[in-house]
Amino acid sequence: MSDTMWQAATLIVPLVLAIVFHEVAHGWVAGLLGDPTAREQRRLSLNPLRHVDPMGTVILPGFLALIKAPVFGWAKPVPVDARRLRDPRRDMMIVAAAGPGTNLVLALLGAIGLGLLARFTTDAAQPGTALLFLAANLQNFIALNIFLAVFNLLPVPPFDGSHIVEGLLPERAAMAYARARPYGLPIMILLLFVLPQIAPNLHIVDRLIFPPVQWLGSWYQSIAQAVAGPEMN
Repeated sequence: MSDTMWQAATLIVPLVLAIVFHEVAHGWVAGLLGDPTAREQRRLSLNPLRHVDPMGTVILPGFLALIKAPVFGWAKPVPVDARRLRDPRRDMMIVAAAGPGTNLVLALLGAIGLGLLARFTTDAAQPGTALLFLAANLQNFIALNIFLAVFNLLPVPPFDGSHIVEGLLPERAAMAYARARPYGLPIMILLLFVLPQIAPNLHIVDRLIFPPVQWLGSWYQSIAQAVAGPEMN
């Protein structure tokens, strides 16, 4: 298997899982807070076909990963009707935080899984392809969940961080902030792709996203090492 095929094969499943659980978490928490819209539209399902947007979930993130650009993507958004929530401003913040929070929990599970894999396979002198493939999937699962959590917490509409900021702002300021929502994706494209070409020394992604991603990555790595014991050091 070529390096490109190996990289794609070890990225697709972790990415789909991370995005699907992220979206289901939004709908599930919304249901707990009074809005059953996601359940009514049969979106509280782990079936990827109900959530995957072919371009946003598979093609674009895979392409970005292969060219070593910042990886981002999207799924079909789980519908949330703020009017049906018991406390719309507060509850929308909680619903928004549920997605990134779920990604961080998944990264923790991935770190534990990677540690257990190392602990129980240390006697293998030369790990087979299947074992290496599983380890690569777990490593990518951890990294992608961390990145998705941090990326989605950016306070740029329509990402989850924007809903949290909107709930924290005074009502008048929140309404003005919400009006920027249609321009969120063009703003992100400008920040991630256009601006680096114009002013490459700004390093916007490096300064905003990579520091928390790297810190969290080190923390999860320490958990994996603790689970594995001295074998992983």
